[in-house]
Amino acid sequence: MSEPKPANASPSDVAGFINHWSNAAPSERANSQLFLAELCDLLQVPRPDNHPHAGYFFEFPVTEHHADGTTTNGRIDLYKRGCFVLESKQFQETRAELSQLELVAVEAGITTSKKSSQPVRGTDAWGEAMLKARGQAERYVRALPGDENPPFIIVLDVGHSFEVFADFTQAGKAYLPFPNPRAFRIRLAELADDAIRARLRLIWTDPAALDPAKRSAEVTREVAGHLAALAKSFEQSGHSPKVVAEFLTRCLFCMFAEDVELLPKHSFTELLDLLPASGEGFEDVLRQLFREMNAGTGKGISVVLRKKLLQFNGGLFADDTVLPINGLQLGLLKNAARQHWGSVEPAIFGTLLERALNPDERHQLGAHYTPRAYVERLVLPTVIEPLRAEWASVRVAAVTHARAGDLKKARAEVNAFHERLCRVTVLDPACGSCWRAASSPRKSAQAGPASSAWC
Repeated sequence: MSEPKPANASPSDVAGFINHWSNAAPSERANSQLFLAELCDLLQVPRPDNHPHAGYFFEFPVTEHHADGTTTNGRIDLYKRGCFVLESKQFQETRAELSQLELVAVEAGITTSKKSSQPVRGTDAWGEAMLKARGQAERYVRALPGDENPPFIIVLDVGHSFEVFADFTQAGKAYLPFPNPRAFRIRLAELADDAIRARLRLIWTDPAALDPAKRSAEVTREVAGHLAALAKSFEQSGHSPKVVAEFLTRCLFCMFAEDVELLPKHSFTELLDLLPASGEGFEDVLRQLFREMNAGTGKGISVVLRKKLLQFNGGLFADDTVLPINGLQLGLLKNAARQHWGSVEPAIFGTLLERALNPDERHQLGAHYTPRAYVERLVLPTVIEPLRAEWASVRVAAVTHARAGDLKKARAEVNAFHERLCRVTVLDPACGSCWRAASSPRKSAQAGPASSAWC
């Protein structure tokens, strides 16, 4: 999947929109529909329809069904079927302190100091209000027909910011900060960024294009194709599939490790780039690196990477076999290393595992890798959804304690759940490529503060 193309509004239009809504009077900012209509123009997408049947409508009517059998009629501030539910709020900026003259005027009764019940942006109360708005949007999702759960929820503070959450399974149960917890909040000034506007435009027009799993699948297919050609060339040189698979697995692990900084960032890729194009010296350099990774460097540094290295003691690098390589093979390995391995499915290790075993061995060991979709079909309802429900209850309890002024109890609630997550154990009984167990901590880490899993 390529990066989103920018929404091509002119710089003057973008600057004008940001400037206008940054300085709009409170009465105008209270008109979220006007803000959103003008945002649609800026993103170059159609404005909402005049009739709810089109599925793109302001104040879209829904009926919430409660556990006691009662119902409540509600209205989604802006809904687009198959795309998003948007909940709109409008909070206040921090007010400047009154001058001495203004204070005297208030005391003399010449003027009054208006107070607002709205939370002030950037405060804990504002954060809590935005969280409540997200909860309201999630309730509206549950009020929609089951086949209409949108992939996105947007919480808008008019004239200030958007908060974006996604659930690409469209089960309506797991909306998580998108694209990640550091970048899910888009401030008004950030609309000047072409990429930000392009992201919002895709939320309006083609939300599935933002699904990271799609990019992951595309990158994985590309890498798998290169590895298949590389493995075939090694086998044609007389090396057994088992030796080839184990060697490539060590190389792939290094590519993953540098992307997640278990190895120094870009170190393995740069090491390959420094080698002569012919591949001369490849065996000696990689064999030394594998030995250092197997033992760790302790207080010293790697002879190869010139940095301290952790010990990778799972046994993968106990065998330091390195296959001789020619220029074309080195080129394929370099190309694979340049991919963004954070977007490559770990199941690719399962592919190599299957190559390393003959069919009888695979049957005896149950060594077959399972695609992500099949794994998540098991992991989500059995592991993740119960954890998320538990985290929601813990969060409510913590907020209740915090409101009562007991921050010690609030922290204790969160810490206790954190500790429980750290003790969660997931057993993959097949243990082929441990894809189920690998998927579980990925997902459970999104269920609450932190987690771990072991296979």
